[in-house]
Amino acid sequence: MSIQTYSSTIRRKEMDAVLTCMVDEKTGPGELNLRLVQQVKDYFKVAGAVALRSPALALKYALAALGTEKESGIMVSALAPDWQYSAVIDAGYKPVVLDVDEETLLVTEEIVRDGIKRGGRVLLFHETAGFLPDFSTFLEIGIPVIEDISQSAGATEDEKKAGSFGVFSILGLEQNDILTAGGGAVLIAPQTREWTVLKSIADTLPSTEKLPDINSALAFIQLKELDRNELIRKEMREAYCRSLMQGRYKTINEKIDNAVSAVYSFPVVLTGDIKDVVDYALRKDIETSETFKDSIVYCRRKSDDADVSSCIKAMSLSLRCLDFPLYPRLGNAQSVKIAKVLSTLP
Repeated sequence: MSIQTYSSTIRRKEMDAVLTCMVDEKTGPGELNLRLVQQVKDYFKVAGAVALRSPALALKYALAALGTEKESGIMVSALAPDWQYSAVIDAGYKPVVLDVDEETLLVTEEIVRDGIKRGGRVLLFHETAGFLPDFSTFLEIGIPVIEDISQSAGATEDEKKAGSFGVFSILGLEQNDILTAGGGAVLIAPQTREWTVLKSIADTLPSTEKLPDINSALAFIQLKELDRNELIRKEMREAYCRSLMQGRYKTINEKIDNAVSAVYSFPVVLTGDIKDVVDYALRKDIETSETFKDSIVYCRRKSDDADVSSCIKAMSLSLRCLDFPLYPRLGNAQSVKIAKVLSTLP
Protein backbone atom coordinates (compact mmCIF):
# COMPACT_ATOMS: atom_id res chain seq x y z
CA MET A 1 0.00 0.00 0.00
CA SER A 2 1.45 3.36 -1.04
CA ILE A 3 2.03 6.29 1.30
CA GLN A 4 -0.48 9.05 0.53
CA THR A 5 0.74 12.62 0.06
CA TYR A 6 -1.52 14.34 2.55
CA SER A 7 -3.22 13.38 5.79
CA SER A 8 -5.34 15.35 8.25
CA THR A 9 -3.65 13.60 11.22
CA ILE A 10 -6.92 12.65 12.88
CA ARG A 11 -6.26 10.56 15.97
CA ARG A 12 -8.43 9.02 18.69
CA LYS A 13 -8.89 12.36 20.47
CA GLU A 14 -10.43 13.93 17.38
CA MET A 15 -12.63 10.90 16.78
CA ASP A 16 -13.85 10.89 20.37
CA ALA A 17 -14.73 14.59 20.22
CA VAL A 18 -16.79 14.12 17.05
CA LEU A 19 -18.50 10.97 18.35
CA THR A 20 -19.42 12.70 21.60
CA CYS A 21 -20.99 15.49 19.60
CA MET A 22 -23.00 12.95 17.59
CA VAL A 23 -24.12 11.03 20.68
CA ASP A 24 -25.30 14.26 22.30
CA GLU A 25 -27.19 15.03 19.06
CA LYS A 26 -25.80 18.56 19.07
CA THR A 27 -24.31 18.81 15.60
CA GLY A 28 -25.39 22.31 14.52
CA PRO A 29 -23.75 25.60 15.55
CA GLY A 30 -23.78 25.93 19.33
CA GLU A 31 -21.58 25.52 22.39
CA LEU A 32 -18.65 23.85 20.63
CA ASN A 33 -18.56 26.61 18.02
CA LEU A 34 -18.17 29.12 20.87
CA ARG A 35 -15.52 26.97 22.57
CA LEU A 36 -13.53 26.84 19.35
CA VAL A 37 -13.74 30.62 18.99
CA GLN A 38 -12.50 31.10 22.56
CA GLN A 39 -9.63 28.71 21.94
CA VAL A 40 -8.65 30.62 18.80
CA LYS A 41 -8.69 33.88 20.77
CA ASP A 42 -6.49 32.39 23.48
CA TYR A 43 -4.01 30.70 21.15
CA PHE A 44 -3.52 33.60 18.74
CA LYS A 45 -3.98 36.27 21.44
CA VAL A 46 -6.54 38.22 19.42
CA ALA A 47 -9.56 40.36 20.27
CA GLY A 48 -12.24 38.27 18.61
CA ALA A 49 -13.17 35.65 16.02
CA VAL A 50 -16.14 33.99 14.35
CA ALA A 51 -16.25 30.39 13.06
CA LEU A 52 -17.90 30.07 9.64
CA ARG A 53 -18.80 27.35 7.16
CA SER A 54 -16.26 28.28 4.47
CA PRO A 55 -13.17 30.39 3.79
CA ALA A 56 -15.15 32.21 1.10
CA LEU A 57 -17.65 33.40 3.72
CA ALA A 58 -14.77 34.53 5.92
CA LEU A 59 -13.34 36.63 3.08
CA LYS A 60 -16.76 38.06 2.27
CA TYR A 61 -17.30 39.28 5.83
CA ALA A 62 -13.73 40.52 6.25
CA LEU A 63 -14.17 42.76 3.22
CA ALA A 64 -17.59 43.88 4.46
CA ALA A 65 -16.16 44.75 7.89
CA LEU A 66 -13.46 46.82 6.18
CA GLY A 67 -16.14 48.74 4.30
CA THR A 68 -14.50 47.87 0.99
CA GLU A 69 -16.34 49.43 -1.94
CA LYS A 70 -17.77 47.00 -4.47
CA GLU A 71 -15.71 46.58 -7.65
CA SER A 72 -12.54 47.43 -5.72
CA GLY A 73 -9.41 45.49 -6.61
CA ILE A 74 -8.45 42.73 -4.16
CA MET A 75 -4.83 41.61 -4.57
CA VAL A 76 -4.22 37.86 -4.40
CA SER A 77 -1.10 35.75 -4.88
CA ALA A 78 -0.94 33.68 -8.05
CA LEU A 79 0.02 30.72 -5.84
CA ALA A 80 -2.97 31.18 -3.53
CA PRO A 81 -5.76 28.57 -3.80
CA ASP A 82 -8.16 29.23 -6.63
CA TRP A 83 -11.13 29.63 -4.26
CA GLN A 84 -9.78 33.11 -3.47
CA TYR A 85 -10.16 34.25 -7.07
CA SER A 86 -13.73 32.94 -7.28
CA ALA A 87 -14.68 34.28 -3.83
CA VAL A 88 -13.45 37.78 -4.67
CA ILE A 89 -15.66 37.85 -7.78
CA ASP A 90 -18.65 36.30 -6.00
CA ALA A 91 -18.41 38.96 -3.28
CA GLY A 92 -18.58 41.73 -5.90
CA TYR A 93 -14.91 42.68 -6.22
CA LYS A 94 -12.16 42.37 -8.82
CA PRO A 95 -9.18 40.06 -8.32
CA VAL A 96 -5.77 41.56 -9.01
CA VAL A 97 -3.42 38.59 -9.38
CA LEU A 98 0.18 39.10 -8.25
CA ASP A 99 3.31 37.18 -9.20
CA VAL A 100 5.65 35.88 -6.48
CA ASP A 101 9.30 35.73 -5.54
CA GLU A 102 10.74 32.33 -6.54
CA GLU A 103 12.85 32.01 -3.43
CA THR A 104 10.07 32.62 -0.88
CA LEU A 105 6.87 31.69 -2.78
CA LEU A 106 5.43 34.99 -1.51
CA VAL A 107 4.52 38.36 -2.99
CA THR A 108 6.99 41.16 -2.28
CA GLU A 109 6.60 44.83 -1.41
CA GLU A 110 7.56 45.81 -4.96
CA ILE A 111 5.01 43.42 -6.45
CA VAL A 112 2.27 44.73 -4.14
CA ARG A 113 3.05 48.36 -5.01
CA ASP A 114 2.72 47.43 -8.68
CA GLY A 115 -0.60 45.77 -7.86
CA ILE A 116 -1.82 49.00 -6.27
CA LYS A 117 -1.05 50.80 -9.52
CA ARG A 118 -3.27 48.23 -11.24
CA GLY A 119 -6.18 49.00 -8.93
CA GLY A 120 -5.46 46.89 -5.86
CA ARG A 121 -7.00 48.32 -2.68
CA VAL A 122 -6.79 45.37 -0.26
CA LEU A 123 -4.09 42.70 0.00
CA LEU A 124 -5.23 39.15 0.71
CA PHE A 125 -1.89 37.72 1.83
CA HIS A 126 -1.64 33.95 1.39
CA GLU A 127 1.23 32.67 3.55
CA THR A 128 2.11 29.94 1.09
CA ALA A 129 3.56 26.67 2.41
CA GLY A 130 3.74 28.13 5.93
CA PHE A 131 6.20 30.94 5.17
CA LEU A 132 5.94 34.50 6.50
CA PRO A 133 7.26 37.71 4.93
CA ASP A 134 8.82 40.69 6.66
CA PHE A 135 5.44 42.11 7.60
CA SER A 136 6.79 45.53 8.53
CA THR A 137 7.41 46.31 4.85
CA PHE A 138 3.81 45.52 3.90
CA LEU A 139 2.21 47.34 6.80
CA GLU A 140 4.16 50.48 5.85
CA ILE A 141 2.44 50.53 2.45
CA GLY A 142 -0.73 51.69 4.17
CA ILE A 143 -3.38 49.39 2.67
CA PRO A 144 -5.51 46.82 4.57
CA VAL A 145 -3.93 43.36 4.79
CA ILE A 146 -6.01 40.23 5.31
CA GLU A 147 -3.85 37.25 6.23
CA ASP A 148 -4.66 33.75 5.03
CA ILE A 149 -3.02 31.53 7.65
CA SER A 150 -4.53 28.26 6.46
CA GLN A 151 -1.03 26.90 5.78
CA SER A 152 0.91 28.98 8.32
CA ALA A 153 -0.97 28.62 11.61
CA GLY A 154 1.64 28.28 14.33
CA ALA A 155 4.32 30.29 12.50
CA THR A 156 5.81 33.29 14.31
CA GLU A 157 7.65 36.51 13.51
CA ASP A 158 9.26 38.51 16.30
CA GLU A 159 7.37 36.16 18.64
CA LYS A 160 4.02 37.27 17.19
CA LYS A 161 1.90 34.51 15.74
CA ALA A 162 0.77 34.38 12.14
CA GLY A 163 -2.75 35.74 12.13
CA SER A 164 -2.01 38.76 14.29
CA PHE A 165 -0.41 41.02 11.67
CA GLY A 166 -3.31 41.85 9.37
CA VAL A 167 -6.50 43.76 10.08
CA PHE A 168 -8.24 40.40 9.70
CA SER A 169 -7.02 36.83 9.28
CA ILE A 170 -8.59 33.74 7.77
CA LEU A 171 -7.81 30.36 9.31
CA GLY A 172 -9.05 27.80 6.81
CA LEU A 173 -10.25 24.44 8.14
CA GLU A 174 -10.55 22.57 4.86
CA GLN A 175 -9.32 19.01 4.31
CA ASN A 176 -5.73 19.85 3.34
CA ASP A 177 -5.24 22.92 5.53
CA ILE A 178 -2.75 22.70 8.39
CA LEU A 179 -5.78 22.38 10.70
CA THR A 180 -8.94 20.71 9.52
CA ALA A 181 -12.55 20.54 10.60
CA GLY A 182 -13.58 18.77 7.43
CA GLY A 183 -14.47 22.23 6.10
CA GLY A 184 -14.98 25.79 7.30
CA ALA A 185 -12.87 28.71 8.48
CA VAL A 186 -12.36 31.04 11.42
CA LEU A 187 -12.31 34.77 10.69
CA ILE A 188 -10.00 36.47 13.18
CA ALA A 189 -9.92 40.13 14.26
CA PRO A 190 -6.61 40.76 16.08
CA GLN A 191 -7.50 44.23 17.38
CA THR A 192 -10.52 45.48 19.35
CA ARG A 193 -11.42 48.17 16.83
CA GLU A 194 -11.86 45.69 13.97
CA TRP A 195 -13.55 43.15 16.24
CA THR A 196 -16.19 45.70 17.24
CA VAL A 197 -17.17 46.08 13.57
CA LEU A 198 -16.97 42.37 12.83
CA LYS A 199 -18.99 41.46 15.92
CA SER A 200 -21.87 43.64 14.75
CA ILE A 201 -21.91 41.55 11.57
CA ALA A 202 -21.38 38.22 13.36
CA ASP A 203 -24.30 38.85 15.72
CA THR A 204 -26.70 38.93 12.77
CA LEU A 205 -25.42 35.88 10.89
CA PRO A 206 -27.89 33.07 10.17
CA SER A 207 -27.05 29.69 11.66
CA THR A 208 -26.57 28.29 8.15
CA GLU A 209 -23.36 30.34 7.84
CA LYS A 210 -21.87 29.41 11.22
CA LEU A 211 -19.57 26.42 11.66
CA PRO A 212 -21.55 23.42 13.01
CA ASP A 213 -20.53 21.90 16.34
CA ILE A 214 -19.58 18.60 14.71
CA ASN A 215 -16.91 20.42 12.68
CA SER A 216 -15.99 22.67 15.60
CA ALA A 217 -15.32 19.62 17.78
CA LEU A 218 -12.73 18.35 15.31
CA ALA A 219 -11.11 21.77 14.86
CA PHE A 220 -10.96 22.30 18.65
CA ILE A 221 -8.79 19.21 19.15
CA GLN A 222 -6.71 19.94 16.05
CA LEU A 223 -5.80 23.38 17.39
CA LYS A 224 -5.11 21.95 20.84
CA GLU A 225 -2.63 19.50 19.28
CA LEU A 226 -1.10 21.99 16.82
CA ASP A 227 2.14 22.72 18.67
CA ARG A 228 2.83 19.03 19.39
CA ASN A 229 2.21 18.08 15.77
CA GLU A 230 4.37 20.96 14.58
CA LEU A 231 7.37 19.63 16.52
CA ILE A 232 7.00 16.27 14.79
CA ARG A 233 6.72 17.93 11.37
CA LYS A 234 9.84 20.03 12.02
CA GLU A 235 11.90 16.94 12.90
CA MET A 236 10.72 15.19 9.75
CA ARG A 237 11.47 18.23 7.61
CA GLU A 238 15.02 18.45 8.94
CA ALA A 239 15.61 14.80 8.06
CA TYR A 240 14.14 15.32 4.58
CA CYS A 241 16.33 18.37 3.98
CA ARG A 242 19.48 16.43 4.88
CA SER A 243 18.53 13.69 2.45
CA LEU A 244 17.57 16.07 -0.34
CA MET A 245 20.97 17.78 -0.11
CA GLN A 246 22.56 14.51 -1.23
CA GLY A 247 20.69 14.70 -4.53
CA ARG A 248 20.21 17.20 -7.33
CA TYR A 249 17.14 19.15 -6.16
CA LYS A 250 16.24 21.66 -3.46
CA THR A 251 13.30 22.71 -1.36
CA ILE A 252 12.11 26.15 -0.21
CA ASN A 253 13.65 27.50 2.99
CA GLU A 254 12.72 30.33 5.36
CA LYS A 255 14.38 33.59 4.28
CA ILE A 256 13.40 35.90 7.17
CA ASP A 257 15.83 35.79 10.11
CA ASN A 258 13.27 36.80 12.74
CA ALA A 259 10.56 34.41 11.50
CA VAL A 260 9.85 30.75 12.27
CA SER A 261 7.75 29.24 9.52
CA ALA A 262 5.15 26.52 9.98
CA VAL A 263 5.91 23.16 8.39
CA TYR A 264 2.94 22.70 6.11
CA SER A 265 4.40 20.40 3.45
CA PHE A 266 7.65 19.39 1.79
CA PRO A 267 7.82 20.88 -1.71
CA VAL A 268 10.70 19.81 -3.94
CA VAL A 269 11.65 22.21 -6.73
CA LEU A 270 12.49 20.14 -9.80
CA THR A 271 14.60 20.97 -12.83
CA GLY A 272 13.80 17.95 -14.96
CA ASP A 273 10.66 16.11 -16.05
CA ILE A 274 8.16 16.06 -13.19
CA LYS A 275 6.64 12.81 -14.50
CA ASP A 276 9.94 10.95 -14.09
CA VAL A 277 10.08 11.90 -10.39
CA VAL A 278 6.40 11.07 -9.83
CA ASP A 279 6.84 7.63 -11.41
CA TYR A 280 10.06 6.95 -9.52
CA ALA A 281 8.47 7.76 -6.16
CA LEU A 282 5.40 5.69 -6.99
CA ARG A 283 7.60 2.67 -7.74
CA LYS A 284 8.80 3.09 -4.15
CA ASP A 285 5.14 3.18 -2.98
CA ILE A 286 5.24 6.92 -2.27
CA GLU A 287 2.52 9.14 -3.69
CA THR A 288 3.37 12.74 -4.59
CA SER A 289 1.26 15.71 -5.64
CA GLU A 290 1.87 18.83 -7.66
CA THR A 291 2.32 21.47 -4.96
CA PHE A 292 0.29 24.16 -6.64
CA LYS A 293 -2.30 22.15 -8.57
CA ASP A 294 -5.10 24.05 -6.79
CA SER A 295 -3.51 27.49 -7.22
CA ILE A 296 -4.93 30.40 -9.17
CA VAL A 297 -2.11 30.39 -11.71
CA TYR A 298 -2.42 26.65 -12.35
CA CYS A 299 -6.20 26.41 -12.44
CA ARG A 300 -6.51 29.47 -14.72
CA ARG A 301 -3.42 28.99 -16.86
CA LYS A 302 -5.58 28.65 -19.97
CA SER A 303 -7.83 31.61 -19.17
CA ASP A 304 -7.72 35.01 -20.86
CA ASP A 305 -6.89 36.85 -17.61
CA ALA A 306 -3.86 39.00 -18.44
CA ASP A 307 -2.93 39.20 -14.75
CA VAL A 308 -2.65 35.42 -14.55
CA SER A 309 -0.69 35.00 -17.78
CA SER A 310 1.82 37.64 -16.65
CA CYS A 311 2.73 35.70 -13.48
CA ILE A 312 5.74 34.01 -15.06
CA LYS A 313 7.53 33.00 -11.86
CA ALA A 314 4.41 31.59 -10.22
CA MET A 315 3.58 29.66 -13.40
CA SER A 316 7.07 28.19 -13.51
CA LEU A 317 6.84 27.08 -9.87
CA SER A 318 3.40 25.57 -10.40
CA LEU A 319 4.79 23.31 -13.14
CA ARG A 320 7.91 22.06 -11.32
CA CYS A 321 7.12 21.79 -7.60
CA LEU A 322 6.18 18.44 -6.14
CA ASP A 323 4.95 17.72 -2.59
CA PHE A 324 6.22 14.63 -0.76
CA PRO A 325 4.35 13.16 2.24
CA LEU A 326 5.06 14.96 5.52
CA TYR A 327 2.62 14.64 8.40
CA PRO A 328 2.76 13.36 12.01
CA ARG A 329 0.88 10.12 11.39
CA LEU A 330 3.58 8.82 9.04
CA GLY A 331 5.67 7.31 11.81
CA ASN A 332 9.43 6.74 11.83
CA ALA A 333 9.66 3.83 9.39
CA GLN A 334 7.72 5.55 6.62
CA SER A 335 9.44 8.92 7.08
CA VAL A 336 12.85 7.21 6.88
CA LYS A 337 11.75 5.51 3.66
CA ILE A 338 10.69 8.85 2.15
CA ALA A 339 13.97 10.47 3.21
CA LYS A 340 15.93 7.75 1.40
CA VAL A 341 13.93 8.25 -1.77
CA LEU A 342 14.50 12.02 -1.63
CA SER A 343 18.26 11.45 -1.74
CA THR A 344 18.06 9.40 -4.94
CA LEU A 345 15.50 11.26 -7.07
CA PRO A 346 16.20 11.04 -10.82
